[in-house]
Amino acid sequence: MRKSLPVAVLVLSAIMWGLTWWPLKHFHQQGLQGPLLILLGYGVVALVLLPWLWRERAAWRREARYMWLMLLLGGWANLAFAGAMIYGEVVRAMMLFYLAPVWGVLGGRLFLREPIDRRRGLGLGLALAGAFLVLGGWEILRQPPAALDLLALSAGMAFALNNITCRAAQAVPVTSKSAINFLGVGLMALAVVLTQGLPLPPLSLSTWGWLLFFALGWLLLATVSALWAVTHLEAGRAAVILIVELLAAVVSATLVGGETLAANEWAGGALILAAAVLESRRGGEHLEPVIPPAAERV
Repeated sequence: MRKSLPVAVLVLSAIMWGLTWWPLKHFHQQGLQGPLLILLGYGVVALVLLPWLWRERAAWRREARYMWLMLLLGGWANLAFAGAMIYGEVVRAMMLFYLAPVWGVLGGRLFLREPIDRRRGLGLGLALAGAFLVLGGWEILRQPPAALDLLALSAGMAFALNNITCRAAQAVPVTSKSAINFLGVGLMALAVVLTQGLPLPPLSLSTWGWLLFFALGWLLLATVSALWAVTHLEAGRAAVILIVELLAAVVSATLVGGETLAANEWAGGALILAAAVLESRRGGEHLEPVIPPAAERV
């Protein structure tokens, strides 16, 4: 197999994840409330992956505690990220979500006793400085971050903690890890829909068809392709390539979505991107591949 093929597949998958905001906002404009849209999109993928989850139950049964954690952490990461994409500014939400390396470094230190070397310390400082700029600099001392900013931040934190859980659950197959994440977001979205009593608006047959394509031809395809690619690439190289997701989201939201950023937000985003590159290029450590939510990790 040519080494360029896994790279190309992973780049395509990262671009698909980075563009996920587009169909999410489109369907929302068709009248679908965020939690209902997430339930219909991510829930279908969960149903498709359930047979694999059941088939591999013997492998993960002894580590069921990790599965419960992944259900909660992965579910919230995807739900919060998709919500931030639907209701907020795509670029801003993506930048705040990509603080995940910060939480990953701190969580790895606390729970896995991973050392914080100079490179990681530098990345941590760059990411925090970037977040400070994106959130408005010294203005955050006068006005607290908006609810959608906190939603994006919480998505990145949950995603990082979920990655730590995935690394700890070495006996759990990667397919089961992906399935439990989709199941988690589907169940959480269902709980919100039932709690708020969100009605299903009348949708055309074509809209239902595009929804099904979004679930199976977009989310599932992006998941399967990323799963295949990361198993054929070094972890550090794969992590660098996955940053294409952030770039795809920023470029598309700026060119297609018409979003604009202030100078401080561009500067903060550059620092966060630099921190992500530093963290992904560290050597000597094997990372269990995990699929970024489509919201960062879906």
